[in-house]
Amino acid sequence: MSLAVVRDMRPELRLSTPEEVADFEQDLLSEFVLARASAGTGDGTISGDVYVIVEVRSWFGRPLWEMEPRDLDRFFGEHQKGLENATKVRKAQSLSVYFEFLELRHKPAIHAATGYVVESPLDEINRPRGSALSRLRIPPPARQIDHLFTSWRDEIPKARKPLPVVRSYTAMRLASLIGPRVSELTLANVDDIHWDLGQFGKILLKGKGKRGKKKERLVPLINGSRQLLEWWVDGPRWEYDNRVNEPGAPLFPSERRAADGSSLRADTDTLRLHLKQKVALYLPSQAGNLTPHTMRHFAASELYRQGVDVVAIQELLGHKWISTTMIYVHVNQTHIEDAWVRAGQRAHTRFGGTS
Repeated sequence: MSLAVVRDMRPELRLSTPEEVADFEQDLLSEFVLARASAGTGDGTISGDVYVIVEVRSWFGRPLWEMEPRDLDRFFGEHQKGLENATKVRKAQSLSVYFEFLELRHKPAIHAATGYVVESPLDEINRPRGSALSRLRIPPPARQIDHLFTSWRDEIPKARKPLPVVRSYTAMRLASLIGPRVSELTLANVDDIHWDLGQFGKILLKGKGKRGKKKERLVPLINGSRQLLEWWVDGPRWEYDNRVNEPGAPLFPSERRAADGSSLRADTDTLRLHLKQKVALYLPSQAGNLTPHTMRHFAASELYRQGVDVVAIQELLGHKWISTTMIYVHVNQTHIEDAWVRAGQRAHTRFGGTS
């Protein structure tokens, strides 16, 4: 028995123009998206992967199959130097999956078409260390948060300078209810509250992204946040100045005044410091742990516990990655415990209740 010569019947692929390269890259990315979807990967995760791939491709300026480890050294070590390590880890994971896809499915074709042998530029030297879960912040239970804010509010009538006490109380209480960032609180204006939007009213939260790009989102005033802001805007806020109804009046003002007599904005350091002081006074067991950012974790965890789905919480908090939101609500996920209970019930039924 002789062996026949096996010949590849596919047409030769040779990329000779920038347009052909761009089309080939787009075909690869489209196939990658389809493959991820067929594996049951969520839309949010796939979108996050694609965002990273496009971002790195734009920075690199050439097809990713040309990347070498030293190129990725520059990307993470210089271009992404200021990012949180957890963000770098997520981006590295997206790149790792994409290069695995290229190597498993298209390594021979890419080599034949371009002359490059595709290999992942991530290695044990330049791969960002750690895990998103390593940054998991476990917020205090609701009863402790309630004790903190009840004690804080009770202090207001007795305080030597009540205005900053009530201002910082309101800002941090809002953070515990709907999870705005502390920077978003300091940038908020009174006229950013749109009382008539939606079922509960909404607040426009503003922030700055990478390279100063503005980021805005409308957040519904759920979970008691509307009542809190009505109490603040209709009452204590007027004690700072009488400019509440003027455009651009800060929602959370400072005691400092501008030249025209209006209140300046409270800054993030002030809000952080006041929360730190009240935690040390009323909840000392959480000193060093309970920060404005941990309040965002608390808000997400409580909303998840109340039945709000993860996608809604992702939009509420303004997360680009749903994996980030999953970290925030991780503490209240019970699928392991639920599976344990179901397994016990099945065993009980199978063995007729014998022990």
